[in-house]
Amino acid sequence: MAFTNYTSFVTTVQNYLARDDLGTVIPDFIELAQERLSRDLRVQEMLKVSTASTVAGDKNIAFPADFLELREIHIDGTPVYTLEYQTPDKFFRNGKTHLSGVPTHFTMLGAEFQFAPVPDGTKTVQILYYSKPDFISTSQASNVYLAYFPDALLYATLAEAEPYLMNDDRVQVWASLYDRAITNIRENDKGATFSSAILNVTTS
Repeated sequence: MAFTNYTSFVTTVQNYLARDDLGTVIPDFIELAQERLSRDLRVQEMLKVSTASTVAGDKNIAFPADFLELREIHIDGTPVYTLEYQTPDKFFRNGKTHLSGVPTHFTMLGAEFQFAPVPDGTKTVQILYYSKPDFISTSQASNVYLAYFPDALLYATLAEAEPYLMNDDRVQVWASLYDRAITNIRENDKGATFSSAILNVTTS
């Protein structure tokens, strides 16, 4: 595609809209489009690994700053300690929340992980999660959305112009193209995730 950075993407949006009175609001459309993609996409290109250290007596660890959704979490070491998720209501009925030791369970409240038992020392927690990328802007030339999913970003941006394009028939077309792009991205992600995996079928 012709747009590979923020500047060329803005020009492409302007060309598609074919309006000369939207220059000051196009950056808003682009930001809103990226917020939409952050809600709609959970694909391997957005995966990141982060580590954090527990503190003795402190049951909480903050989410990474760019955290969107958890994929997996465990305590790193020899051996690796698996952490089992519990919903908050079940977690706080778990008697282990009043104990001290190596955590075996966790829940998520607000923007924090909470562990039970309460960590009794320093442990390295490894977090695999879907991250929210830095948005493209005048100071950020590209990101995962522009690099890997430019069509979805374009159609989302055009659709976000709807309040300024009232009764414009093109809006429905762009919305449909966006939905198709998201569906294709999700399907391709499933194939990429499982294509190299060896599947073992067991029978009882």
